[in-house]
Amino acid sequence: MVNFWGKRQRKQVAVSVSVALLVLAWVGSTPGFGQSLQSRIDELNELPCCDYSKVPGIVWAGNNPRMTFAQLAAYCAPIVWYSPDEPLLEGASGKDILIPESMPFEEDTGASIVYYRVRTVLHQEGEEDKAYVPGNYGRDDSIIDLEHTTAIDLDYFFYYHREVGLGGHEHDTEAAFFKIGVWKRENCEDCRYALLITSVTGKAHGLRWFDNTLDVDDQTLLPMTLLVEEGKHASCTDKNADGYYTPGFDVNRRVNDAWGLRDIMRSGALYTGKFESWMAKVRWDEHRVFPPLPHDSLLRERLTEDGEYAPDNAVYEIRPLAQAAYEYKPMAPYIGDKGTDPWPALVELNDWNSFARWMEVESFVKSLSLAYRYDGDHGFSLVFPLFIVKNYEEKMTGGYLTHRIYFKDKNLRDFGWMLHYPPSASRWLDSYFSAGVEWDVVDLPEGSENPTRTDTHFVLETGIKLRFNLFYTPLRFMSKVTDYWGIRIGIRNVGAFEINKLIYVLEIGGGIF
Repeated sequence: MVNFWGKRQRKQVAVSVSVALLVLAWVGSTPGFGQSLQSRIDELNELPCCDYSKVPGIVWAGNNPRMTFAQLAAYCAPIVWYSPDEPLLEGASGKDILIPESMPFEEDTGASIVYYRVRTVLHQEGEEDKAYVPGNYGRDDSIIDLEHTTAIDLDYFFYYHREVGLGGHEHDTEAAFFKIGVWKRENCEDCRYALLITSVTGKAHGLRWFDNTLDVDDQTLLPMTLLVEEGKHASCTDKNADGYYTPGFDVNRRVNDAWGLRDIMRSGALYTGKFESWMAKVRWDEHRVFPPLPHDSLLRERLTEDGEYAPDNAVYEIRPLAQAAYEYKPMAPYIGDKGTDPWPALVELNDWNSFARWMEVESFVKSLSLAYRYDGDHGFSLVFPLFIVKNYEEKMTGGYLTHRIYFKDKNLRDFGWMLHYPPSASRWLDSYFSAGVEWDVVDLPEGSENPTRTDTHFVLETGIKLRFNLFYTPLRFMSKVTDYWGIRIGIRNVGAFEINKLIYVLEIGGGIF
């Protein structure tokens, strides 16, 4: 393949992507109507040097582009906030809190521990060796050079020796994934470089559709606060750090599927439907554990009283995630679904496609749904994203719009297309609604001019879908194909204004939709 991208063009792309990341953080996922992207960029360039009070997501600014991994992790690290009834607290509060814990193969220093992983460094073309320099003594002193870096995937891990409630087990390992943009200001000598958090994803129970994802905006209070589910320890973003989970505010991507915060799971009951406010308990300030923010952090002053940082709360230590975490067999089922060693992965930015792949976290393959279909005739159906390679979330209701096609009858000669709407992609019991067109091939009597004719009908279908997650079952190998397998039961009618025929529909197969 011929590469038409010259060195100058690639650098322009890297700079444009850096600015685009900043704009996305400033205005949310898209700029407002009537306000162009360029106008936002012009506003940013006119800001006073080193004044980031109006720029959301900024966690560090400075003139030295070289930073150790340990420093990077400390500048971006979150606050973790527990329920007052968290079993592992054992009644502790304030500075006496000793969770999250050190992993079992490491030294226990008697302090709270959070682990980090610099999963991805997105660098400019040909500058892999300049963007990242391995450390002499380990990952803590590895160097990232912001001059040659455009974006970073930075992950945090939280270890607990056990979880309680439904499906409770030992060696619980939870995580939160941060996307970090690098902003370079050519016209600011004192604060030439800045790090900004563009989005945060709190992982929940090993299924990506349960992710609690927040796109950072001007209402986000940093350091990022993560609410920790009582007993089960799933992580949930808390945009304004008020200790309450508010769907659509604290999580603003895939809201209907987001797990949220379900402290009631500790009781042993399973609630996999839509989040309700009664599922989460109120948090108290004394059950927060603070990050070890460096002294020059832009965020440290807000958490300092009378010259003392976090005077009433525990402050955790931060460590790099070791290879041993993946090799320690008792932990393998709980950390293996969150990525692998070695890290970091160095990803070259040479066009907008590589940037888009970094921004997009969903898997197209796992968004496909393929099923056996029976509605009086045998056949199969296929559901796939509306934009073919990208899902479309309907913002008003939080569900998805997808294509749904099916083939049935003799030699699969009948064909139907529907616009398909499911309210979610992860609830175990869900409704669905489909409408479209069917082309039905009908056999004609012997002696007719043509052996068959094709009738075109408007079709409408509605019903329920039952989904089953097989990851924690002996059939977990089937999860490599799709997150869910399930059954769809519905009623279909033919005709737009007149109902000509009601038919029961049964589909059995794999897929979220």
